[in-house]
Amino acid sequence: MGELGKLRLGVNIDHVATVRNARGGDTPDPLRAARIAQEAGADGITAHLREDRRHISDADIEGLMEILTVPLNFEMAATDEMQAIALRHKPHAVCIVPEKREERTTEGGLEVAREENRLAHFIAPLREAGCRVSIFIAADMRQVEAAHRIGAQVVELHSGAYCDAYHEGRYDVADMELAKMREMAAFGHSLGLEMHVGHGLTYDTVSPVAAFPEVVELNIGHFLIGEAIFLGLAPAMAEMRRLMDAART
Repeated sequence: MGELGKLRLGVNIDHVATVRNARGGDTPDPLRAARIAQEAGADGITAHLREDRRHISDADIEGLMEILTVPLNFEMAATDEMQAIALRHKPHAVCIVPEKREERTTEGGLEVAREENRLAHFIAPLREAGCRVSIFIAADMRQVEAAHRIGAQVVELHSGAYCDAYHEGRYDVADMELAKMREMAAFGHSLGLEMHVGHGLTYDTVSPVAAFPEVVELNIGHFLIGEAIFLGLAPAMAEMRRLMDAART
């Protein structure tokens, strides 16, 4: 892979469940998507169990824990209910994300700096249970420092602002957001944090992020599930992997 290590691809299957739930019933099955992604070389599967259960269900999480041979990255809000579910299942990784019921998707990073004490106490039992704790934050030095102080092992930088600006043709803003992510990836790595990036990444936006030497994992969902409608999930993943690998060399 040239100078940089192989970049891991985590595939988020939430929006297979979104399509299923739009109609009710059992299809399309997110567990089938997870199996296909796993067979196609995903390094992990991400699923967000939202408080309102709008896509992934409790039964989906139980099923994923049973069938997966790659790690499950369990995204969740910092609530007592979600902590109890995570402690029952003990997934490989738990990613703490902000959650507002009225939002269509996760619209920003977690505000760690303002809630440092509460979040430190919240993640302690998860770490003790053996879960790797990740915090989903904006590329902001205060938030990276706070995530490190509370004992998170992983930080996932929110790439949505960069991707949105790029796809809206605001390339100067996209470049600025990209530079912030690059700087915070290096800064977080210098603190000993494992650095991931996710949210909104597409074939057009992935390469510059994949080239960050400190980033070891990208989590991509909505775009891959959308492409899978036209190409199939394995071919959609193969093209993403090709772009990621090319950016590393």
